Amino acid sequence: MSSLFTFILVLQALVAAVMIGVILMQKSEGGGLGVGGSPAGLLSARGAADFMTRATTILATAFVALSIVLAAMASVGRSGSTIDTSLSKTAQTSGAAPASSLTGATQPAPAGTAPASDDPLAAAAAAAAASQEAAPAPAQAPPAKK
Repeated sequence: MSSLFTFILVLQALVAAVMIGVILMQKSEGGGLGVGGSPAGLLSARGAADFMTRATTILATAFVALSIVLAAMASVGRSGSTIDTSLSKTAQTSGAAPASSLTGATQPAPAGTAPASDDPLAAAAAAAAASQEAAPAPAQAPPAKK
């Protein structure tokens, strides 16, 4: 993780903590801090409400912007994912599947045979084709009685 990413992550946590504090200090009626003082200025009911509303708006905007920046930084640093084919079944090189494949039993491949290709997609396609050839035709449903 880069140091710039860590710095922005810490900055976002601080913005979130300050925003929580600003929101909790507001009165539910919109009265702000609720402290007395001079009728005009920052500590009046209207001045405190305006300040707290502006602070909440600025902090919320900063939080959303930092979230977008962090998401963009995380997606740029990511490499493409690879598919793990270590647990997939290997395709058989013969055209038809043995009878035991219908029961679920596995048979080892003959000693002299090698897989058709090293490509996992080709192996999966060959296995799918072999299983479709070996699958019995679906039974037809009896006609409905009236």
